[in-house]
Amino acid sequence: MASQDWLEKDFYAILGVDKNASAEQIKKAYRKLARKYHPDANPGDAAAEQRFKEITEANTVLSDPKQRQEYDQLRAMGASGARFTAPGGGNAGGFEDIFSGLFGQAGGGRHSGFSDVFGGFGGGGAGGQSFGGFQQAPTKGADLKSAITISFADAIRGTTTKVNTGYGAPTEVRVPSGVKDGQTVRVKGKGQQGTGGRGDLMVKVSVASHPVFERDDYNIRLKVPVSFDEAVLGTTIEVPTLDGTVKIGVPAGSSSGRVLRLRGRGVKTAKRTGDLLVELVIEVPANLNDEAHAAVEAYRAATADIDPRAELIKKAKL
Repeated sequence: MASQDWLEKDFYAILGVDKNASAEQIKKAYRKLARKYHPDANPGDAAAEQRFKEITEANTVLSDPKQRQEYDQLRAMGASGARFTAPGGGNAGGFEDIFSGLFGQAGGGRHSGFSDVFGGFGGGGAGGQSFGGFQQAPTKGADLKSAITISFADAIRGTTTKVNTGYGAPTEVRVPSGVKDGQTVRVKGKGQQGTGGRGDLMVKVSVASHPVFERDDYNIRLKVPVSFDEAVLGTTIEVPTLDGTVKIGVPAGSSSGRVLRLRGRGVKTAKRTGDLLVELVIEVPANLNDEAHAAVEAYRAATADIDPRAELIKKAKL
């Protein structure tokens, strides 16, 4: 933007704030107006689109401390007229006349304007802004932040959902498979509009807990109850996965806490695939009928010479 444009536009008035407004007040005013005039909320409305461009332009300058300072200084010089007394007591004209006299044609011919002095040193490059001969690159719009909560299964498989950012229609967000709790997903080009394009939408993902499954890095853990006889004698049991049930063999003599691994049944991403870790938990019945009670008594008598804590006590003495 050339200096002349800055003189002709009152960015504070465009945003509806005082010239002494704080950065937070400017930000708040811009967001309110941007929501109202955003093209997504006013499809086909040329006036709203033009208004949105104006408030975006104003915010770009006023939200940047350096640009705002230059703008304020330039506006102050333009408003004061910066008039000087010419030799002989005459009034030599305004600020623009002083500089146009320096760079204009000799003998009272047509003089260059104020914008020629400040904008002519460096020129206005395509898409950029020029002030004092320095080219300023277009500014990308600010990123927007949002948050969603998805199910455990959706986090493992991946899903697509919609997020309401407050700017136009809801934005579709594709959540990749294997996303972790607290991870942020970036949606490019769905943030605020700037002179150099739109920013991004940053979506923080929270994953709800599951009553059965638990994530362990790329693996999924699952506790499966087995009966005493199944653990002692060994068996084949059916266990759940996120894609249905599968059968797995329980080796004879398995203790509670033993972990069996089902490969490739865990978290799947483009980089890695985890496993399903099945932890066995021996389920002890609370009540036994007479026949079962007698069987356990017989088992105890048959294994009276086996002490399951002998090794523990031995190690404790070391």
